[in-house]
Amino acid sequence: MSSQDIPEENLPSEQDAAGHTLQKTADTDPFADPGLPPHEHRVQDIDERAAKSSERTVALLFTISMLATIGFIASYVTFPVEKIVYIWPLGHISALNFALGITLGIALFCIGAGAVHWARTLMSDVEIADDRHAIEAEPEVKAKVMADFAAGAEESGFGRRKLIRNTMFGAMALVPLSGVVLLRDLGPLPEDKLRHTRWAKGKMLVNMNTHEPLRPSDVAVGSLTFAMPEGMSEHDHDFQKEIAKAALMIVRIQPDDIKDKRELEWSHEGIVAYSKICTHVGCPISLYEQQTHHALCPCHQSTFDLSDGARVIFGPAGHALPQLRIGVNEEGYLEALGDFEEPVGPAFWERG
Repeated sequence: MSSQDIPEENLPSEQDAAGHTLQKTADTDPFADPGLPPHEHRVQDIDERAAKSSERTVALLFTISMLATIGFIASYVTFPVEKIVYIWPLGHISALNFALGITLGIALFCIGAGAVHWARTLMSDVEIADDRHAIEAEPEVKAKVMADFAAGAEESGFGRRKLIRNTMFGAMALVPLSGVVLLRDLGPLPEDKLRHTRWAKGKMLVNMNTHEPLRPSDVAVGSLTFAMPEGMSEHDHDFQKEIAKAALMIVRIQPDDIKDKRELEWSHEGIVAYSKICTHVGCPISLYEQQTHHALCPCHQSTFDLSDGARVIFGPAGHALPQLRIGVNEEGYLEALGDFEEPVGPAFWERG
């Protein structure tokens, strides 16, 4: 037999704490709102010395956060990337990574711990019950909300407890510096490296296929030859980075067919040297049409007229190819008479 089949008068009666039987009444509501428990004051609410102690604790946590942030920046500057240390039980780890992790973790933890301790010991913990209302508040409700906010701000001691407020501002202002410092890992500062290549006055033009210096007789009319500065080797650790700026495209044009005056002056017997790097997205230009003297980039079909200052005649490239001024040295080899006078490659103009 279930409890639903038992008459109400035969159900067990409730008992109080002393074991006395309580009589059930017909109007007893088993789902009555029990209300809020009596509010118990914290020691900080009744003892100002305890409140001051909590205030100093919160300020100490915020101060530790500031010191940890300074330690983060100091660690980033002090520890070399390659330094390895042994830390039990982690074993051999990077000293820089360990220092950055510890200091940043302490900085963030102390801000959170300080805020939590402040809220639990000094801010008001009185529970307030309020009726639900429509989403659109009445003017009276808005005024009440602003009044409650002002009262909450007053009870939090934010304006009165200046030590907590100032140290919190200091901790929160310093922590973002950790992220700013980490921006240094995006790479070395470019400085003016983008404006210079390996070309310099007196550097001979070396054939990229034979690795031999070029003579004027090695470049036939209508031919296309690729060159690099002397002294570069494919085994150099920075070869790919440097050749991406220094790669040359050598063609020979009949001097009478050269339309641009400066191009003619910077050439040698119709041999002109232009950057091989397309000014659109940096693809290597490798196609040359000898009848029209047009160089075509195979990536997006940007077309340059090598008989007219390598100006763009078709495609998305926005700038002409930079020209390298060349001549012949005493030994009869082609040589550069300086570096490019404008930066090579794409997007430099947009980067400023």
